[in-house]
Amino acid sequence: MTQHTSSNIQMPRVDDRPVWDVVFAVYGYPALLLAHRLKVFALLEDNPRTLTEICDALNIKPRPAEVILTVATALGFLSLQQERYALTAVAEEYLLQKSPNYFGFLWDLMIDNYQVCSITSLEKAVMTDSPQTYGGGDIYQSHEEQVELLHRFTSGMHSMSMASALVWPGVLDFSRHRVMLDIGGSSGAHSIGATLRLPNLQAIVLDFPQVCEVAEGYIVEYNLQERIKTCGANIWNDHWPSADLHFFSNMYHDWPPEKCHFLTAKSFRYLECGGRIVIHEMLCNDDKTGPFAPAAFGMMMMGWTEGKQYSGLELSTMLKEIGFEDIQIHKASGYYSIVTGRKP
Repeated sequence: MTQHTSSNIQMPRVDDRPVWDVVFAVYGYPALLLAHRLKVFALLEDNPRTLTEICDALNIKPRPAEVILTVATALGFLSLQQERYALTAVAEEYLLQKSPNYFGFLWDLMIDNYQVCSITSLEKAVMTDSPQTYGGGDIYQSHEEQVELLHRFTSGMHSMSMASALVWPGVLDFSRHRVMLDIGGSSGAHSIGATLRLPNLQAIVLDFPQVCEVAEGYIVEYNLQERIKTCGANIWNDHWPSADLHFFSNMYHDWPPEKCHFLTAKSFRYLECGGRIVIHEMLCNDDKTGPFAPAAFGMMMMGWTEGKQYSGLELSTMLKEIGFEDIQIHKASGYYSIVTGRKP
């Protein structure tokens, strides 16, 4: 142990908030998942309520209720006025199941698989460079083998996608495109968003047949079955349908660079001349100094997949090496950006 004397003790050069923030994140943010699980947000959907009313409705005592409600208020999900808790706009938009942008299914997925973000699990992921979800192995193979896991995962992907799906189609002028192939399209959220924003666009969701069955249900919900079709296939081995717009969302971060190169080359091969590829991801800085959100998403990928969060430079270089031109990077919704290029 280092020996300190009064003569060599100095005031800290910076305060200790960053190290406390790590501790508070570990305990604080799960309070939102618990509030969601306890249906606090659904309880407040119609009317603001007092602490006592919330305790009675949820059958919990004031001390734990107050802690959870304080965290939810501090993080902007609730407001407190005249001793009544009410939903804020962000809670109404993303945490009520009636909202088309409902995020709760992704939070359910996080709760169901919370062991993946334990220190033990993430340490094993780091030391073995392998995912730990569902006890390790290939999550997509697990989904093929267990339909309930597939449904819950696809619902989670729909939750995290719907809001951003309505934004990226307006970032560039995509009006000239006729058919979008939504590769690894999961629930079809981005096909839904694109066709709602671009009235002349048709879309095809390309994913495993079992996933396409789930996507078809979402497509019917939006009455878009005349404009969005599904194609059940293995994206690695099977033929891709003809299209002049290829779209990938949260796909590249699932895979190591060599597999992303494969997808990029296959896109170039199947894309119509003059067509465009769009990669929708949370991008790291080119020098990998942040930002925090994609950096943390990369840690999440350590637990779930083989992949990582890429920088705009890495993805644009990949597109250029394959032969794409007119490569651009644009901010999209929230933490997301798009990297796009055109096939000559």
